[in-house]
Amino acid sequence: MALAQINIAEVHNKLVEAIREFFANCGAKRAAVGFSGGIDSAVVGALAVEALGKENVHALMMPSEFSTLHSIQDAVDLAENLGIGYHIVEIAAIYKQFMEELAPVFGPNNKWNVAEENLQARIRGTLLMAYANKFGALVLNTSNKSELCMGYGTLYGDLAGAVMVIADLYKTEVYQLAAHINRKGIIIPLSTITKAPSAELRVGQKDSDSLPDYAILDELLYKLRELGMSYDEVLAQGADKEALDRVCALLKGSAFKAHQVPPLFNVSGLPVAYKEKWLL
Repeated sequence: MALAQINIAEVHNKLVEAIREFFANCGAKRAAVGFSGGIDSAVVGALAVEALGKENVHALMMPSEFSTLHSIQDAVDLAENLGIGYHIVEIAAIYKQFMEELAPVFGPNNKWNVAEENLQARIRGTLLMAYANKFGALVLNTSNKSELCMGYGTLYGDLAGAVMVIADLYKTEVYQLAAHINRKGIIIPLSTITKAPSAELRVGQKDSDSLPDYAILDELLYKLRELGMSYDEVLAQGADKEALDRVCALLKGSAFKAHQVPPLFNVSGLPVAYKEKWLL
């Protein structure tokens, strides 16, 4: 059983109108978006331009030592295709300063782990918020539903923002939306759509290092969340047990993050946050 088919044109129109209405209600005109060269920020940037006008959208590219040249170029190409202003702000020196200050805390035998990865995301979040505050803009968050359900995002980093634009779309649906945006011509670079997704927080990182393939992940999430199927029911339908165990563990282990993220645009009519409250 695959995901239910969505009307991608309808979703596109709903999100454009939702952005427009959200900004009107906030009394804001300008949006800031972090462009990574990936599919999620590309889709959000394109939607923002359609909703607010290219003169009201600004992009920050914030590469690190782990960012690939093609991702930086994809981000620049996207901004130029959209006709928006952008700045490239290198974070390597900022990250190095943090690590030097933290060296006595981490100790002489420090080994790389998620702390170093999340630090990069939080530096980027801080820079985006600084730009937004300085110029009266609102930051548009670019996380999707697959990542949000799995906790594949950094609190106070890439989960920050005024509103989550595509948090009710699975990753596979984000790809559909990207194709729809490009239906009349190339806006989102094709290389952004075809390359393997990566947070680029360490050398050679791919999303598949931490998550099942998105086609598998999204189907499992759809059955568990949207259809309300039990673990045993999903397993009985032939799901890979290792992938299912991994997804269920991540759903439970990261549920606390769903209570600390910005508001989101709900296009499915279904709850995005994991329902259980992990509070005493």
